[in-house]
Amino acid sequence: MNLFDQISSDIMTAMKAREKEKLEALRGIKKVMLEAKSAEGGTGELSDPEALKIIQKLAKQGTESANIYKEQGREDLYDHEMFQVKVFETYLPQKMSEAELTEAIKTIIAEAGATSIKEMGKVMGIASKKLSGLADGKDISDKVKALLS
Repeated sequence: MNLFDQISSDIMTAMKAREKEKLEALRGIKKVMLEAKSAEGGTGELSDPEALKIIQKLAKQGTESANIYKEQGREDLYDHEMFQVKVFETYLPQKMSEAELTEAIKTIIAEAGATSIKEMGKVMGIASKKLSGLADGKDISDKVKALLS
């Protein structure tokens, strides 16, 4: 069962259980996925890696929105947004720990043969592809910069 079908199935389960907030979050995911499927130039199919990118983007946007709500003192909207982010994250692979990220980047630096900060772009290209979904882009960038400096 691919990710799109899993979300459709979970929507039915949430409807039966009358989980209103979870249902809203799942419908949001499915809406964006359907838009991606029918987008101009699309194949009408959505692979799991594409679906994961969509969910990652929604989770990141939700977190950013929640932080804005918290700054403005809107705890009700913050709580709602964070609940949706938690639902999104159930479909994402588990993030790498700090130590795992460091080891993975050290390995990538060794593979690329990078020795200075001038080669950061080369390392980032490889790291972004290999660690996509497993770590945040900003965390990867910060770690590469620290290890090459």
